[in-house]
Amino acid sequence: MNTQIYNILLADDDDDDCSFFEEALDELSLATTLVTVNDGVQLMNYLADNLEKNLPDVLFLDLNMPRKNGSECLTEIRQTERLKDFPVIIFSTSLDTKIVDVTYEMGATFYIRKPGDFSKLKTVINNALITASDNKFKQPDRAHFIIQP
Repeated sequence: MNTQIYNILLADDDDDDCSFFEEALDELSLATTLVTVNDGVQLMNYLADNLEKNLPDVLFLDLNMPRKNGSECLTEIRQTERLKDFPVIIFSTSLDTKIVDVTYEMGATFYIRKPGDFSKLKTVINNALITASDNKFKQPDRAHFIIQP
């Protein structure tokens, strides 16, 4: 039985997506805590404020956000010594191969396309947390980078 408590940070500017994500977490049999930020500037400020302690276990990062987009945040995260190995799961509506490839090369840990169906959302979040944990939150080879529901 998995007894780990997953401390999750979600960076997403869409209030509905954030609500669905939180509801999906509540229905999983995994123990979780969730902090949400609504744009890239808030994300980077949150990470800077928690750099020395209280970093979350994993970040679910939307690519399309105001003020600073997810790609800019991922670049900044990977350039910060303390965050270079920080687990970042891209959580985007797009499944464009070029975007997936670029985020892989930039060092994202996994990539998830946001499903429109709530039950698939629960499944993909659950799969992401378990797969990432089993993989010690390290980036897999490219063939296993995309997590499906």
